[in-house]
Amino acid sequence: MSITLWGPVGAYMAAIFALSSQATLPGSSLTPDWTQHGIAYAGLALVTLRATSGGRWSGVGAGAVSLAWVIAAVYGVTDEWHQFFVPGRMADVRDVVADATGAALGLAAAWAWSIIKRPS
Repeated sequence: MSITLWGPVGAYMAAIFALSSQATLPGSSLTPDWTQHGIAYAGLALVTLRATSGGRWSGVGAGAVSLAWVIAAVYGVTDEWHQFFVPGRMADVRDVVADATGAALGLAAAWAWSIIKRPS
């Protein structure tokens, strides 16, 4: 495991954890909650895909994409569990769905881009 590949994943997860530890998020009224979750977890899935693919577009395939999605989706579940214990926050299965959906959409876009970027 390379720190250059997995370090950003850990840092991104730590940032999500820090934000989830707050009773209210700055600017949270500007966009719907499901949009915030989707964007955040699309980002997590993309940095995770970078790690699972070895940092190469040629490494982006079904296995790397699937593993990145599982990692992001499971982290979404653990984040909701964490929020259950944060005063002013609540755990919501709809947030888990938004997390997993955002991760899937981000990964689908990256996978499509990797196909375009591959040499013929």
